[in-house]
Amino acid sequence: MLEQFKIPDASAVRVHHTALRKTTTVMFEKAGVPPDHALIAADALVRADLRGVDSHGVSNMLRVYLDHCKSGEINPRPNFKVLRETPSTANLDSDTGLGLVAAPKAMEMAIRKAKDIGVGMVTVCNGRHLGMASYHAMMALDHDMIGVCVTSAASTVLPTFGSVPRLGTNPIAVAAPAKREPPFVFDAATSVVAGNKIAIAKRLGINLPGGWIPDDKGVPIMEEVVPPTTTYSYPAILPLGSTREMGSHKGYGLACVVEILSGILSGGGYGVVPGRPYFYHMVAAYRIDAFTDIDGFKSMMDEFLQTLKETPPSPGHDRVLAPGQLEWETEQERLANGIPLHEEVIQWFQDACNKMGIPYILE
Repeated sequence: MLEQFKIPDASAVRVHHTALRKTTTVMFEKAGVPPDHALIAADALVRADLRGVDSHGVSNMLRVYLDHCKSGEINPRPNFKVLRETPSTANLDSDTGLGLVAAPKAMEMAIRKAKDIGVGMVTVCNGRHLGMASYHAMMALDHDMIGVCVTSAASTVLPTFGSVPRLGTNPIAVAAPAKREPPFVFDAATSVVAGNKIAIAKRLGINLPGGWIPDDKGVPIMEEVVPPTTTYSYPAILPLGSTREMGSHKGYGLACVVEILSGILSGGGYGVVPGRPYFYHMVAAYRIDAFTDIDGFKSMMDEFLQTLKETPPSPGHDRVLAPGQLEWETEQERLANGIPLHEEVIQWFQDACNKMGIPYILE
């Protein structure tokens, strides 16, 4: 999380992760989600907050999921169905259920297949938003596996030189274990920014940096700009790179790769067809000892990560970070000291708990 998007201490209320997970679980249950699914969904949201990925935690996403369960956009009690299956692959119809639940179920299948075959890959169609993609990729770590998760979202992102959205923010997440070092965890949108960062900027009352969004003709705005009144009131978000000269064709191409591996391969569709609120996912697990010695792999990962972190920093910077290191450090700090929530979020929890008849236990 960039410094300007962190909640100022004066506006933050620290909440223990156990209380936050318990409250979130009960809220999902009140919305009609079965208890076992509610626990998974709550854990996915709280893990995002613990790791500092506030854009995909309770602050921004919980109220959205609850509203969508109420409106029928999300099916709180889905009937997951395997449409196709081989020893190493499967395609899962999630019946418009919570992506927070469908993606872990798909990853559990991929892990089981990887244990038997060496590699497991599962696509998910008829889906909804899955939250923090790395949550699902990291499930493979405890099994000495490399985990992958990609997800195709509704179209909010311009293709390079385009003036109309054709792609989603389409994140890619990869998690790999190490021996002594924290695991390698990469999780990033193929757009220049996740859409929820705009919501955070509005909540904090700060401007958006240049290169994030276009004007109403699709021309990249390269200077600071006031956040739009709604997340997607501008034509779109820009692809990673912002402009062709800065490499936006790379973000554009990676977003297309995600569309193919998740949406098209699952038979569900892609960004604009059928469009919002459909999401498509792909998860994969690679059993390390199907390729090489596990201990040797983890030792080499340690060396690799240490080499990255020992890189001399450029002027103005204290250190070089390995992917996933900052999130790991944030998780250790927040496990000990609580998760900082904005005052507006705390007020929402108080109001929602009162409305649902749930004891408010966050403070």
